[in-house]
Amino acid sequence: MHVSKRLIFRNVRVFTGDTTLRSANVTVSGGVILFVGEEPSPHSPGDEVIEGRGRTLLPGLIDAHAHVFPGDLEQAALFGVTTVLDMMADPAQAATLRGSGGADLRTAGTAATVPGGYGWYLVDMGLLPPFPTLVTPDEADMFVASRFAEGSDYLKILLDDGSTTGLPTPSLAKETVGALVTAAHDRGKIVVAHALTAETARQALRVGADVLGHVYVDRPDPELVYELAETAVVPTLAVLGELFGPGTGGKALAADPRVSPYLTEGSRRMLTMGPFPLGEGARHDLGVATRTVADLRNAGVTLLAGSDASNVGTAHGATLHQELALLVAAGLPPREALAAATSAPADRFALHDRGRIAPGLRADLLLVDGDPTADIDTTLDIVGVWLAGRRLPRK
Repeated sequence: MHVSKRLIFRNVRVFTGDTTLRSANVTVSGGVILFVGEEPSPHSPGDEVIEGRGRTLLPGLIDAHAHVFPGDLEQAALFGVTTVLDMMADPAQAATLRGSGGADLRTAGTAATVPGGYGWYLVDMGLLPPFPTLVTPDEADMFVASRFAEGSDYLKILLDDGSTTGLPTPSLAKETVGALVTAAHDRGKIVVAHALTAETARQALRVGADVLGHVYVDRPDPELVYELAETAVVPTLAVLGELFGPGTGGKALAADPRVSPYLTEGSRRMLTMGPFPLGEGARHDLGVATRTVADLRNAGVTLLAGSDASNVGTAHGATLHQELALLVAAGLPPREALAAATSAPADRFALHDRGRIAPGLRADLLLVDGDPTADIDTTLDIVGVWLAGRRLPRK
């Protein structure tokens, strides 16, 4: 009887997405994890055996907030990011990127905003073609139906009046936001809200948004922290630091020898391009965002790791590792930060076949030197990446 070749990780530390096994064996076949356990895994002469001593095997990372263009999914995968949750893209282009190689893609497609509202600047810059918008609640059901008909996996709503950046812009009325959420939920889909202020975060919360695409940066709001118990938050601290802080994180990534060889020239330019130009009267405080992350964690709010690449100062794949370090610096233990990039987004976005190392799940795997459950920086000490059981060439 023919036995297919298997992949076996032997004596490796395993972060399962929920807990850590200090020394385990993991068997993969046909793109699926077959066995995880501390007892020896039997193998045949034709099997590939990888020695894991001193190394940690992680589920492939999930970037819970990004924006994809051609080439981004391939670069993300080089850094062990095996699933990317896009939060606004040209739906036609996103359709061509699915299954084209690199990380697996889920997309929001066209995000909901008013004519000339937040997000339209991408059209003005030539990065997106003109896209549908809406104004009234009566338009919401048709708008949402059209998004899912063209391939969106979830709905993204843009709640931004430009106050944090000092660039005033029209925004959706709360009645329209509520109608959009209802229309998505009626179709069994989740809703992600872009909100950078405590006021818009509370607005999204009150109409039932499932995920906040950023942590608010304008002012502390201790009461809101506890009201967000059922709403997941993607802090995106790395990109907020580029927009509202010193903006040095991108340059540091570009100079990291673990990162630099795997960057496209476009990514290198984005990482080193310099600060985002803000308008007069911009209202933000990066310290609020960092302190709020700690408060959210202490309140038991689900946190998800997201890079918000392709923004200034970011690079697909690499910036998610930076985000993990920033989450730890904000107060998350390393294991919780790792869960924020694996099991937590898999649960929130109903990606039931990934996000953990367990029998029956996809063999999307990241092997690193060292122990990121103790030192989060070692997530970039990458030994290998496997996409559905196939090793990705990184040379």
